[in-house]
Amino acid sequence: MIESLNGYHETVNFRDRPLFRLYHNIEADDYPPHWHSNLELIMPLKSWYRIEMNDREYMLNEGDIILIASGAIHQLHAPKEGVRLIFQPDFSLISNFPELSSTMTILSPAISITAEKDPDIIPRLKELMLAIEREYFSKTPLSGANIYSMLIQMLVIIGRKYSTSAESFDVSKGKQQEYAEKFTNVCEYINEHFAEDLTLEDTAEISGFSKFHFARLFKQFTGKTFYRYVNLKRIENAEKLLTDPSAGITEIAINSGFSSPPAFVRMFKQIKGCTPTEYKKLKGNWYEHE
Repeated sequence: MIESLNGYHETVNFRDRPLFRLYHNIEADDYPPHWHSNLELIMPLKSWYRIEMNDREYMLNEGDIILIASGAIHQLHAPKEGVRLIFQPDFSLISNFPELSSTMTILSPAISITAEKDPDIIPRLKELMLAIEREYFSKTPLSGANIYSMLIQMLVIIGRKYSTSAESFDVSKGKQQEYAEKFTNVCEYINEHFAEDLTLEDTAEISGFSKFHFARLFKQFTGKTFYRYVNLKRIENAEKLLTDPSAGITEIAINSGFSSPPAFVRMFKQIKGCTPTEYKKLKGNWYEHE
């Protein structure tokens, strides 16, 4: 299934579909640690499928779904016999929607949706995945637009449950929805101002909370610390800038909100597993190949 692997980086060949690739995968092979700039949704149709990411393992049964964020290093393990759908859409269009961009940052690096813990949303998600498969292999006019619309439906369903849940706060029920709305606005504020000198203290003051109260609530809402979330947004922006052959590392570091090129390089390697220069070369090879 991996057609082009350079180190940890997989280049996804979209072939005749410009925005996504879908595999009806029956291979029994395991796949080594790798990452790509696309999202990835996997749903076993027959037997199980196992995903490893950092020190965490996700076991999927038939009809379960995992959403893997752009840039997450993961490896895949298959049974001797099995079938699964592997859908890899381009992340660039999704990142232009502030709400979806915030959702993907919060859900990063992955979220699994299973029949056991998500009986309220798994039937609809499974229905959409199967509809995407049918549309992908059809010759119907505007099938690409329809596929992307169904992808957005899936992300909205997952995001509403897992990234904007008022119940994530350990406060009274009367305050939960109020806090969810406030921290949704905070995430959108960070998305717009990540390249500036954002501090925990200043952002907490804007939100109307004390620094320590804000830090605790932000972690409850996003599953990440404030600075981790900010750095993920900065690296996400840097990935886009690195595709420009004329852009230098210093320029990209400054435009992404880092105080210095060394700080940018350290954080990029920590999150992506390679240096910005190595990533830039990989993306350059991709454009030359295409």
